[in-house]
Amino acid sequence: MARAEGNRAKRRLGTEFGIRQLKNHQQRMKRILTLILLLLLAAIVCMGWLVLGPGTSFAAKNRSLYIHTDKTDRASVMQTLSTGDYISHPGLFDWIANELGVWDKIKPGRYEMEAGSSLLSLVRKLKNDRQTPIRLVLTKVRTKQDLAGALGNLFECDSLEVITYLENTDSAQVFNLDTNNILCAVIPNTYLIYWNTTPSHLMHRFFSEQEHFWTPERKKSADDLGLTTTQAYILASIVEEETRKDADKPLIASVYLNRLAKGMKLAADPTVKFALRDFELKRIYDKYTHVNSPYNTYENAGLPPGPICTPSIKTLDATLQAPKTDYLFFVAKPGFSGSSTFAADYATHMVNAKAYQQFLDSLQKAREAKGQ
Repeated sequence: MARAEGNRAKRRLGTEFGIRQLKNHQQRMKRILTLILLLLLAAIVCMGWLVLGPGTSFAAKNRSLYIHTDKTDRASVMQTLSTGDYISHPGLFDWIANELGVWDKIKPGRYEMEAGSSLLSLVRKLKNDRQTPIRLVLTKVRTKQDLAGALGNLFECDSLEVITYLENTDSAQVFNLDTNNILCAVIPNTYLIYWNTTPSHLMHRFFSEQEHFWTPERKKSADDLGLTTTQAYILASIVEEETRKDADKPLIASVYLNRLAKGMKLAADPTVKFALRDFELKRIYDKYTHVNSPYNTYENAGLPPGPICTPSIKTLDATLQAPKTDYLFFVAKPGFSGSSTFAADYATHMVNAKAYQQFLDSLQKAREAKGQ
């Protein structure tokens, strides 16, 4: 009897021990599972942070990624990103881009990357071709070479490609222009244009703005002056180079219009500077006026074959608003006002010119005295 009780006690103890062992095992498994879940959660959070958190590695507020037309393949783009210090985890970026099918859809262009952007947002920007256009502020340029240089510095096409296009007769004929006056298609303004735009498309964009500028009212103003729109542009380019005084611009335009009407040579100093390609000349001496060039209006009658700069819209409008005057001459006023004195006859003009000459001479003497 006592032995039976002892056996039952042993079995009970064994059962309780087994239960405790099972509970301990379950607790250990629960802790392990909890740890695994925490590790998985941490991995998910970490991965989420790497994908959705800040993924750029540059210090500036933003930076532009340029993808060239002939380098849209995966290896070329990743090499640019990896060596250019754009992103902090190139390998992860490559994986995300591959998973989202970017490499089959990527387009050349300029993509602006904001500091702190996530890798996912950058991948989507490339996938959806969200390019950032170039803000081209086009002001006065004097030559086709100047324009080619300006565009070559901002866009994928280089200056040689641009000048080659501008010097091509067939290119100019598309706009009913020639290689001398092709800049008449360019209206100084602010343009938003994609970085990988070709020279042809750049000029079509400028020409579109030019067509927008030449409203029926402006065309009528040019016609009333006896000018085509191209001639008005060329005349405005001379006015642009003659003065910065807006009040004088319509009057200067009237002088040249009167000379054209009388068959006189324009004898415009800025055309000589253009012919010589020396835009720093302060005074045009007689020796300069004999330069052999179709742009030299001291030697050649009428307007030059093309513009000598790209005049501002303000100057174009001032030229179109030239009043009826009998002025045939003008010269700068003595002093530093920048204004001009106008005259209808040569004798009066010579008096005005002598006054300005005396001012220049006195200025030169004062400078020489200071130098001594």
